[in-house]
Amino acid sequence: MMWQLYKEISGNLILTFYFAQAPQQNVKNINKHAVLDLIRFTPGGISRAGIAKVIGLSRAAVSTIVNDLIEVGIIRDAEQRTKTSGRPRMLLEINPNAGYIVGIDMGASHIRILLSNFGAETIAEKEMGFKIADGPDACITQANTLLEDILRENDLDLSMLAAIGIGVPGPIDSDAGMVIAPPIMPGWDRFPIRDTLSALWGRPVSVNNDAELGALGEWAYGAGRGARDLAYIKVGTGIGAGLLIDGRIYRGATGSAGEIGHLTMDNDGPLCTCGNRGCLEAFSGGNAIAKQAMQAVHSAKRTRLALNDLGEISAKDVAIAAQHGDLVAQQIMAQAGGHLGVAIAGLVNIFNPDIIVVGGGVAQIGDLFLEPVRREVMRRSLPAAANNVRITTAVLGKRSSSLGAVVQALSLAIYDVAEGKYVLKNESVEVA
Repeated sequence: MMWQLYKEISGNLILTFYFAQAPQQNVKNINKHAVLDLIRFTPGGISRAGIAKVIGLSRAAVSTIVNDLIEVGIIRDAEQRTKTSGRPRMLLEINPNAGYIVGIDMGASHIRILLSNFGAETIAEKEMGFKIADGPDACITQANTLLEDILRENDLDLSMLAAIGIGVPGPIDSDAGMVIAPPIMPGWDRFPIRDTLSALWGRPVSVNNDAELGALGEWAYGAGRGARDLAYIKVGTGIGAGLLIDGRIYRGATGSAGEIGHLTMDNDGPLCTCGNRGCLEAFSGGNAIAKQAMQAVHSAKRTRLALNDLGEISAKDVAIAAQHGDLVAQQIMAQAGGHLGVAIAGLVNIFNPDIIVVGGGVAQIGDLFLEPVRREVMRRSLPAAANNVRITTAVLGKRSSSLGAVVQALSLAIYDVAEGKYVLKNESVEVA
């Protein structure tokens, strides 16, 4: 995303240089993308004059772009807002009635599908149990069934979707649309996810890492709005981080940036899914928390978790027990949070972010999990970084990644409409 480039007025020289290097036939599209991103992501909205001021174009040039985008149906005039004095200003917004998109979060043990309009307003969502370890064929079949269900229940079909975004729990080669050597996705290595789903559904598909999408979702609609440097830590079955640096998602050289779940915490620690010992994930991931609970029950510790079938204890069960005052469960969650805090402290020292957003199923317990994280970060990070960073739970809860997938799908859709690759018609998108 190019948002940070457009965000700062002082960046106009960089923007001008970028335009100068672009092929002449692409400059108009680049300008349209810039305008669309400003309309989507400026807190409080933005007017035509505001757009001209930020990206350094004349008001006449901005009016031409805006009129083009209104004509194709992708944006519209929104409400008028007034300050304490002066003329009211007419703000712009993405036209929510322009069409539909879908965001899909494929987790290790769940799948969530979110149906949205172009205003990123949720129309419907569905979630169900899911095993990413079952491999591509079984998982894609399940995802397809769930997608068909949500569309049928809302009187829609695939042809009415402009684009689909999907997140998966593994390192992504974004250019190829596939995962590379994913630790918790057996059978998926280099499987052509994007191309397979594009062929199956006949729609443009974007594939990204689920933690990166969590960072994007929280930045666009949640706890990280306005942040320049953000880390989203997804704590579920596994642990991953999505990094937003200087307003852009950072993926690294091969797409594996942010895999903090495989930082070594103890050389002689428990075996991790990646094959190493003592990884953070082996201490603080969902499976690790459940395993510690089962060990506590085997040791005859006094805990309400003993009422569970040993084979059925999950991290969610431990979190619920902790919230109900179970001391053993609280100790397990505190230890998991403490280990996570040690890892995040290293991230804070290296990355120096504005905000750390902790999300995923395990994080829903709130301060029982988060306070040990904060304590270790304050204790182990350098003061200059520790005193600046804010550590909070995800405002979007379990929907951070699926809403991030919506952001990506919407980007695909509105850019293609702006460039004339798709034509909006009767709240559906057709190939031009």
